[in-house]
Amino acid sequence: MDVAGTTPTESRIPDASQAPSSGRWWVLVAVGTGTFMSALDGSVVNTILPILNRAFHGGVAGVEWVVTIYLLVVSGLLLSFGRVGDLFGHKPIYVSGLFIFGIGSALCGAAPSLDWLVGFRALQAIGAAMLFANSPAILTTNFPAAERGRALGLQATMTYLGLTTGPSLGGWLAQTLSWRAVFYINVPVAVVTLLLTWRFVPWVRPAKRPPPFDFVGAGVFLVGLTLLLLALNQGHAWGWLSPATLGTAAAAIALLAGFVRLELRNDSPMLDLRLFRSRVFSGATLSAVFNYVGVFGLLFLIPFYLIQGRGMTPASAGLLMTAQPVVMAVVAPISGALSDRVGTRWPAVIGMALMAAGFWAMAGLGPTTDVLGIAWRLALVGLGTGIFISPNNSALMGAAPRNEQGVAGGVLATARNVGMVLGVGVAGAIFTTLLGTHGARAPLPVIAHAADFSFWILAGVALLGALTSAVR
Repeated sequence: MDVAGTTPTESRIPDASQAPSSGRWWVLVAVGTGTFMSALDGSVVNTILPILNRAFHGGVAGVEWVVTIYLLVVSGLLLSFGRVGDLFGHKPIYVSGLFIFGIGSALCGAAPSLDWLVGFRALQAIGAAMLFANSPAILTTNFPAAERGRALGLQATMTYLGLTTGPSLGGWLAQTLSWRAVFYINVPVAVVTLLLTWRFVPWVRPAKRPPPFDFVGAGVFLVGLTLLLLALNQGHAWGWLSPATLGTAAAAIALLAGFVRLELRNDSPMLDLRLFRSRVFSGATLSAVFNYVGVFGLLFLIPFYLIQGRGMTPASAGLLMTAQPVVMAVVAPISGALSDRVGTRWPAVIGMALMAAGFWAMAGLGPTTDVLGIAWRLALVGLGTGIFISPNNSALMGAAPRNEQGVAGGVLATARNVGMVLGVGVAGAIFTTLLGTHGARAPLPVIAHAADFSFWILAGVALLGALTSAVR
C-alpha cells in the first residue's frame, strides 16, 4: 500500500474527477437523504415496540418479529441486489428500492393487524436492501479516490443523524399522532430522495452484455444466512443449546459451505470469492464485523444499566446515549477527509484502539458513576467508531474493481448486519448469564457487574478489530 492508502486493485476504479464537482455533491445529497431515511426507520421502529404491543395485543414475542423480519430479509438480499446493480446499473436498483421502501412504509402505516404489519415490513426490507447495497457503489463510482473517504464519511454522518433522531422523533410522533405516523413519515422523505436521485445521479450502464445472474447461489445464500441470523437472533429465547438453535445453526453452516462451493465452480458467481484474496478487502470486512459487534453490543447493554439499574426514565437514558452517535457524526467526515490524505490503514487502527479504550473505560462503570462519567465514556466509544468507519469503508470499496462495486457494498452492509446480530447475541448471552436467577429484578450492583464484564469482552473484540486493520 502506498502513502495515499491505495492498492493496485483500487486503480481499476476510474477517476470520477471528470464529472462536475457540484454534480458529485448533489449525488451525495441524494444518497445521504436515502441513508438518513433508512437509518431513521431502523431506530424509530425499535422505540415503538411497546406501543405496537398494546395496539395489537400480540405479545412481546410476536411484536419482536416487526424488527426481526426486517433484519432477516435485508441481510439475506444485500449481496443479491449488489450483484444485480453491478450487472444492470446501480441507479435503476436504487430508484426501485426507494419506490418499494416508500410503498412498504405506507402499507406498514395502514396495517390492520400485526401479521399484516410483519408482512409489509418484509416488503419494506426488500427496498432497504436495494438501497444499502447500491448506495456505497454510487458514491464510489461518482467520486475520485482523493475524495472517496470524505464522501463516505459524510454518508456515515447521515446514518448517525438518523440513528440519533429516530428515538426522540418516534416517541413524539407516536405520542402526539399515532404509531402509524412513524411509518408514514418515510413516504415524503422517499419521494424527495427519489426526485433527487432521478435528477442528479448519473445513469451508468455496463458497457458489455451482462452475464447471467446466479439465481441458485443467491437462493442458497439467502436461506443459509437467514437461518444463521435467525439462530443468533432467537437463541436467547429458544435456548442456546436447544435442538431448535443447534439444528438451525447446523443447517445454516451446511448451506453457506455449499454456497462457497457453488461460487467457486460458477463462471459468473453472485459473489466473486476472489475479492477476499485481497488482504485489504478481507481485512476491512472482518474489521467492520468486529466494529459493529462492539457498537450494537453497547446499544444492547447500556439501556439495562441506565434504566433497569440506575432507574433513569427512557427519555433521560435516550438523551444520555446520544453522546455516542453525536460524536460519531461529527468525527466521521473529518476522519474520512484525513484518510484521503494519509491513507486508510492507520486511522482505522487508531479508531478501533480508541474504541477498545472506550469499552475498557465502560467496564469501570459502577453503581454511583455520575452522568458526566457515563457520557465521556460513551463519547470515547463514539470517537473511536467515528475515526474508524470512514477509512475502513473507503478501503473496502476501493479494493474492489469497478464492475463489482455493488457486491462490495453488499459485503459491507452484510458485515454490518452480521456484526449487529453477533453483538446483541454475545452481549445478551454474557449479560443474562451473569444476572443468573435475579433476571429482571437484579439489584444495581449485580447489573453493574454483569455489564462491566460484558464491556471487557467487547474491549477484546475491538482490539481484534485493531489487529485486523493493522495487518491488512
